[in-house]
Amino acid sequence: MRSILFYQLIKPRIFLRTYASSQKSQVSAFTVFDRKAKKLQRNRAALDIETSKQVDYLKDEVAHRLVDRLLDIKRNYDTIVDLGCGCGHIIKYMDHDISKKLVMCDISEKMLERDKNIKYDVEVERIVVDEESLPFEENSLEAVISNLSLHWVNDLPGTMIQIQRSLKPDGVFLASMFSGDTLFELRTSMQLAELEREHGVSPRVSPMIDIRDVGSLLSRSGFTLTTIDVDDIIVNYPTMFELIIDLKAMGESNSVLARRPFLKRDTLLAASAIYKELHGNPDNTIPATFQIVYFIGWKPDISQSKPKPRGSAKMSLKDVLEK
Repeated sequence: MRSILFYQLIKPRIFLRTYASSQKSQVSAFTVFDRKAKKLQRNRAALDIETSKQVDYLKDEVAHRLVDRLLDIKRNYDTIVDLGCGCGHIIKYMDHDISKKLVMCDISEKMLERDKNIKYDVEVERIVVDEESLPFEENSLEAVISNLSLHWVNDLPGTMIQIQRSLKPDGVFLASMFSGDTLFELRTSMQLAELEREHGVSPRVSPMIDIRDVGSLLSRSGFTLTTIDVDDIIVNYPTMFELIIDLKAMGESNSVLARRPFLKRDTLLAASAIYKELHGNPDNTIPATFQIVYFIGWKPDISQSKPKPRGSAKMSLKDVLEK
């Protein structure tokens, strides 16, 4: 198997072999991922319907946790936009207490249509949409939700600004994303194997957002009243190869522009052995860590509560705590 999820940027002190330097020089500073390749990968993954359904487990679980956070808002929406919906993970947990309608948007038409014959509790509309170029009018949406999709966007600040502009005042944006420590076991194993066998490190895992940057990113995009929290989900696999197969079936194969088009067999076997030696479980399985960052942001509105001016308190916090 030659396709591996994500690519974590290598620290400067480690030599990074560039296999597509001429290609990189022709793209903008924000272009890290090949969006056409990602669309093809997602379409191909969805065409194998049975296998695709078997690997829904991860995105379904995160979707469930994300909808739980939406329920905490205690509002009923006429329409919610699901941006980067995949095969339909959010819709499985929606009902009329949350929204009357869900607009499912994804770059992959095949993923949108995989479960089109299933009837849900709420009305569903499906639209092919590229997350980097949103078609929604300004101040037109009540709520936008995105589940494990934005990690493949090149200009993430630009996309979030588009989302903020599309929301009505006091509209809400909820999202989940893979963050920094996701698949660190796979990343370190691949790096060590390539350093040993090929004397260099090539792009295998995509750059992912650092949790510490999420708050400033939301603020820069114009959101207020932000909330951020993190979960680690650990999934056990028989070997590294089953992990790779599942990632490909999810449509999460490598689409970094500078990706190497092949992986040597002996390097892959070495990576598998290193993975089991460094990270293996006592029962001979291997763990894969998925770090998920959840965040909520609101479009500003005059009805929202605002902090009191500095120095306006009538009582000292010290006095309260000493009581």
